[in-house]
Amino acid sequence: MFLHIGSDVVIPLRNVIAILDIETTTLSRDSREFLKTAEEEGFIEAVSEDLPRSFVITEEDKKSKIYLSPISSVTLQKRCGFIDDIT
Repeated sequence: MFLHIGSDVVIPLRNVIAILDIETTTLSRDSREFLKTAEEEGFIEAVSEDLPRSFVITEEDKKSKIYLSPISSVTLQKRCGFIDDIT
């Protein structure tokens, strides 16, 4: 299965490690440092020019990549089937 994360970007569901809300996770200093380091090392890709609402951490062929998505983390998790009972 694939996960549509915004614009024309889809990723294989098997590559998804985590789907995180950008607003709540960046309250933590450690999370901000993690994202800053990932950006400096070129692991981050914005899928659109819209303000990101979530980020998706993936791994393929032992290489990590972080996608900034304009779609909320709850919506992405519902699309994956991780959350079935939330209305």
